[in-house]
Amino acid sequence: MVGLGTTSRDGRSAGRGVLLAACISALVVNANTSAVTILLPAISADLDTTVSTLQWAITGYMLVGAAVIVTAGAMGDVFGRRRIFVGGLILFTASCALIALSGSATGVIAGRMVQGAAGSTMLACGMSLLSVASSGAGQMRAITLWGAASAVGAAAGPLIGGLLADTIGWQGLFWIDAGIAAACVPLTLGTVTESQDPDRPRSIDVVGTVLIAVALVPLVLALSEGADWGWVSLPTICCLVVSVLGTAGFVAAERRAAAPLVDLRLLRNRVVVGATLAILLVAGAINALMYTLSLYFQDPAGFGMSALEAGFATLPAAAAMIAVTPLITPLAMRIGTRQAVALGFGLAALGCAALGFVSASWSYAAFVLPLAVTAIGLGLANGPASAASTAAVAPAEVGQASGISNMARYVGGSLAVAAAATVSTAVSAARTAEGAPAADALAAGLSRSALLLAVTAATGIALALLMGRHRSEAASALDRSAAAAAASHTIPTHPTRHR
Repeated sequence: MVGLGTTSRDGRSAGRGVLLAACISALVVNANTSAVTILLPAISADLDTTVSTLQWAITGYMLVGAAVIVTAGAMGDVFGRRRIFVGGLILFTASCALIALSGSATGVIAGRMVQGAAGSTMLACGMSLLSVASSGAGQMRAITLWGAASAVGAAAGPLIGGLLADTIGWQGLFWIDAGIAAACVPLTLGTVTESQDPDRPRSIDVVGTVLIAVALVPLVLALSEGADWGWVSLPTICCLVVSVLGTAGFVAAERRAAAPLVDLRLLRNRVVVGATLAILLVAGAINALMYTLSLYFQDPAGFGMSALEAGFATLPAAAAMIAVTPLITPLAMRIGTRQAVALGFGLAALGCAALGFVSASWSYAAFVLPLAVTAIGLGLANGPASAASTAAVAPAEVGQASGISNMARYVGGSLAVAAAATVSTAVSAARTAEGAPAADALAAGLSRSALLLAVTAATGIALALLMGRHRSEAASALDRSAAAAAASHTIPTHPTRHR
């Protein structure tokens, strides 16, 4: 057996220090991300603010993450991966403290936006540190562990958040995460060697980063507030116009940038385009479904669950997604990537459509099967799409393709959460105004948001045709780990060279 930090015929293995720092940080970031939705009702009650306002703690995190994740990787290549990774750890620690100490929704939302920048930096640079510290099969083993840590964090987050909210308070999650991130700083400084990419252009695409925010923030604002403002009102139209102009500016800027965030030439690749859009839809559906269901489960007009009970209530989705992971790559090999993606979206559409029939009379047991079917479908669509997004390009383009897909994951989550929350809130408010009981109004809101997600998943079936033909390779431990972690991050499944 080859130990960590040794060199063998099948490659150089990552040292224990870099492996611990990268894997622990990935686990913490993903657990924190998936736990926060469960905490929103507790934060709302403690700070005397509405959950709809705190929605920006979710969407703001994702918006900043979308803008920063590729830039953070580029900064690591230019200024030093260890240096930027440590900066992410320090920023994450500070953001956790800011959120835990905050006495207002503004402080929580601001802290979460800072956390979005820190978390995406830790994920981007953590994987780069592993890749540069290892090679060949050793690199694949390290990234397999990193992917497993990411998957475990994402699955365990709701339970951890619920447990802490019901025992020591919602602030406990952020204090614990701050302590773990802070402990990773000396570990990284003491055990990880600095590295850079001397061949990469030294410029950072700051303009592209800013324009991503210019394009996305007004769009999410329009989706979040359009129902109250009016969909054809001046504020809504202005937001949409700014978003379109920001998108056009981003495309123009990327064409001129020496080291663009997005290599627009990759968008000529049908597999990359189809896979990236599929990842966007999957991430949107996962985040929006967890957002709406966790709030429904905890609402007194719904099941009135505690935060911990709501965490357990989401387990069927996490368990189903984990259970199907070993089958994803073999199935994609047998029937083809786009067929597997289409099948996954079909199952997700079926599960969400079943949730569209929810009523106040439903017991929790009625949610289990549709929730499991939806999770299986999204996992089946997501795994092959994530693998195809990096396997369908040349080795030199893998980093760019991975960055595009990870950016799409943040974009999809922010847009879908905003849209589903708006639909749910608007429908519930309309039913309440008509005199419907609170439980019926709440169920109607959940029903319509589930139908929106069903339409989104059905769109993915047609989208799979864009991917073109792509045949998956034989499954390995890394493929299974990448499929499990694909809900939160795209992991290249071939060794890469870094300098």
